Amino acid sequence: MPTRMLFTLFTKPWPQLSLERLVEWVACLGYDGVELPVRPGYQVPPEEASVRLPTAARIFERAGLRIVSVAGPADASTIRACGDAGVPIMRTMAAIAPGEGYLEAETRLHREFDALLPVLEASGVTLGVQNHCDRFVANALGLDRLLSPYDPRCVAAVWDAAHEALNGGLAAYALDVIWPRLCMVNLKNAFWRRTNGPESGVASWRHYWTDGPNGLTDWPEVVRELQRRGYQGPVCLTAEYSDASLVDTLAARDLAWARSLFAEEA
Repeated sequence: MPTRMLFTLFTKPWPQLSLERLVEWVACLGYDGVELPVRPGYQVPPEEASVRLPTAARIFERAGLRIVSVAGPADASTIRACGDAGVPIMRTMAAIAPGEGYLEAETRLHREFDALLPVLEASGVTLGVQNHCDRFVANALGLDRLLSPYDPRCVAAVWDAAHEALNGGLAAYALDVIWPRLCMVNLKNAFWRRTNGPESGVASWRHYWTDGPNGLTDWPEVVRELQRRGYQGPVCLTAEYSDASLVDTLAARDLAWARSLFAEEA
């Protein structure tokens, strides 16, 4: 019998809620857990993570939910807080600084990851590195190259299907490449929208975040490929929508569709 998929919600759109109200809201939407921002202005600010993250984990657990991942500073203190709270994944991205070459960024990122290995090993936390369009390591090929020196138990890949598609990647090829390093999947959707008219001379484009059925990412294909490979890790729906007024509605609707797709493929 297939393992029930674990669906989590990135709670970035709800900084205004108290922790207790956030837990109620996530449970109401029907998710199994969360990716919790550990960022200024959120329920757990970075400077208080050592105390407040374990407390937050207990509050979620009392409601039958889990903090599966944290999005915050990839530093030793936050990783230790994740370990103390029982949070298995600390998600980050591989940014390329302005004026920095791609290969220079790889070298710098390797130094940064190397410095974190002792605390990752001691805490039992995995540093999950996500692909991201624009000035980041953008796709599965880039992640595979960047993460190749590391044991996936310590440094692994968070594959974002939407950012892969924004860069022209196909799910089947991306998962072939990144599969041995995969610790989590981000599921969302987007498309490129032109921001100026043809009379402008040089086209300008920006990504528009939309719901599951309406972007470049073929969610049914992603699910088929994950199921074909026997994926049993978490799937994080990131609740990223350009129309912020629809975030509550779309976060519930996308979860329902994602569940139905995994049920069909099972």
